[in-house]
Amino acid sequence: MVARVQSATTDLSERRACEVLGQPRATQRHQGTKTDTDKPLVARMHELARQNPRYGYRRIHAMLDEEGFKLGGVGAGRDRVHRLWRRHGLKVPRKVHKRRRLGTAENGITRHAAERMDHVWTYDFVKDQTTDGRPLKILTVVDEYTRECLACPVARRFTSGDVVRTLRGLFATRGVPGHIRSDNGPEFIAKQVREWLEVNNVGPLYIEPGAPWQNGVGESFNGKLRDECLNLELFTSLVEARVVIEDYRGHYNHRRPHSSLDYRTPAAFASACRRETPLRLAALACATSPADTRGLEVSSVALI
Repeated sequence: MVARVQSATTDLSERRACEVLGQPRATQRHQGTKTDTDKPLVARMHELARQNPRYGYRRIHAMLDEEGFKLGGVGAGRDRVHRLWRRHGLKVPRKVHKRRRLGTAENGITRHAAERMDHVWTYDFVKDQTTDGRPLKILTVVDEYTRECLACPVARRFTSGDVVRTLRGLFATRGVPGHIRSDNGPEFIAKQVREWLEVNNVGPLYIEPGAPWQNGVGESFNGKLRDECLNLELFTSLVEARVVIEDYRGHYNHRRPHSSLDYRTPAAFASACRRETPLRLAALACATSPADTRGLEVSSVALI
């Protein structure tokens, strides 16, 4: 074929071109019939592959051999099947691992609202990138009752182990919440995370898939973080992103008035909750009869 092209585009004859290339002239006249003879085999391979999409060429060859498939009186050997399998793009589809969905509507913010400080936390991921195009992933942890952002670690990637380490630090400094709400992200539904929460007696609240409104407090904070910080900054490095986002967390907790808290800051509201709790407990201790304590017990439980 090369010789034919050269002789057609230059003044060289076919004989001369073949001589230059060291190619026999017979190759220019031979018309291959291999493709035609392979057609029945290829057709049968396609048919078997459609019927058995998880079978590879070895198993397909075994089925052809069992059928006694012959071409010109010769069996379809494994090497021949493999060659045709690759030439025609046949392959086993990539196996898809089904994700386990744990969420239900019962775990949403409406049906399972936070009743006191550290009753329900929520965590989620926010994504951004540095100026070189490399990804940034931000884990936001928020107390749903006080609206405080408890942590905003930033990394290139997060694993379930990283999530556990973040929570372990918060549990050591802040205390253990009653529940923690999240979506069905792989880092949150991982076995390591679920077992660790169970050991610490924390009830996970997985929201229904495709229903972010069931995690309204977390989504609200993520939107504010995006609008008031991430959309205004260009991060040149991971270190810069960590510093800027941590500064925003401090501003959000201590300086930014929150409309849901009667325009108090989350830190001020949390401080008021801490001051009020001992007063309720003291009133409970001073009650003179079981009847007097019944109503106080209800109010104290709502605040502890």
